[in-house]
Amino acid sequence: MIQLAILGSTGSVGRQALQVVDSFNSELKAVALAAGGNRELMLEQVRRYAPELATLSREEDASWLKKELGARSGTEVYYGREGLLAVATASGADTVLTAISGAAGLEPTLAAIRAGKKIALANKETLVAAGELVLDEARRLGTEIAPVDSEHSAVWQCLNGESHGDLARIMLTASGGPFRNFTRDEMEKVTPTMALNHPNWEMGPKITVDSATLMNKGLEVIEAKWLFDVDYDRINVVIHPQSIIHSMVEYRDGSVIAQLGVPDMRLPIQYALLHPCRPEGGAPRLGWPVQDLTFEEPDLKRFPALALAYEAGRTGNTMPAVLNAANEVSVGAFLAGKISFTAITDIVSEIMFAHNPVHYESLDELLDTDRRARDETEQLVRRREF
Repeated sequence: MIQLAILGSTGSVGRQALQVVDSFNSELKAVALAAGGNRELMLEQVRRYAPELATLSREEDASWLKKELGARSGTEVYYGREGLLAVATASGADTVLTAISGAAGLEPTLAAIRAGKKIALANKETLVAAGELVLDEARRLGTEIAPVDSEHSAVWQCLNGESHGDLARIMLTASGGPFRNFTRDEMEKVTPTMALNHPNWEMGPKITVDSATLMNKGLEVIEAKWLFDVDYDRINVVIHPQSIIHSMVEYRDGSVIAQLGVPDMRLPIQYALLHPCRPEGGAPRLGWPVQDLTFEEPDLKRFPALALAYEAGRTGNTMPAVLNAANEVSVGAFLAGKISFTAITDIVSEIMFAHNPVHYESLDELLDTDRRARDETEQLVRRREF
């Protein structure tokens, strides 16, 4: 029985992870849950799964949850940073699924690694901002990190049983998002409602906007570099609008191995938790024959976020953390109706240009860089507001 803690249990990935738990309730048990502010859904989850621990962001929400559960509840309720770290290091959990959006997942993921937990990683920003720090700690402690993103899960599966020395390049696929054929002028008029309408995937708002700008794919490029120890010149992005091929690996002999499946996050979640076993679960299967699989080169002029991510990754040091922080703040401002869609990457570019990247030695140094980048981005957003 795998004892599972979920960071971000009320989000899109967290909810689908609990569906996987339902499908394999003799192999998986949710013993600790962490969420942000969706207290009603957390109440439903606690009543259904009876975890040992549950936490919410705000003290008032935690107090409400305690009251609703009643004095006889066997679930300890926490809140805030302390609660997040309590779930990440819960003594009853052996595996931690990190599905919190953004850099907020970095500290609890590191805490889980240091507590000896296996990591099922769905929070790409952790490796984007602090890949060297996180991977060094995982290697030092012998911690397994299993990728949950569909693209990295695909690469991981394509590399199984193969020699890393024979790897020629990784090809990460991207749907291209809802504005794949938009001109730059048309993108100026994009609204949050339009950006949240992804053609293939059901995801949270931040990652959905990132998919529309192609920043999500840029973050995945940086994540792939750390997960698979491959330099950026050997990580390519290809637009694949159907989202059937989740990524590919090319080997030195010219062979290309691809992983295909329906665009459903339950498949990579299940594989991360249960590999190398592949039991039948609740995810749908591909209908055969599969038709009309097409591929395109990404247009970096219309979608500059991807180029910015490559630049940040190659620059290294604190630059990826600044890219991530500026993007999170800018996406939040766009969703709040404060800036235009195209201003997201304009602002990120300006913040990156002004940053002097330095090497960091600790999490505290990196978090300080993150805070300063967010403050600078918020100031720039105020100057760019409608």
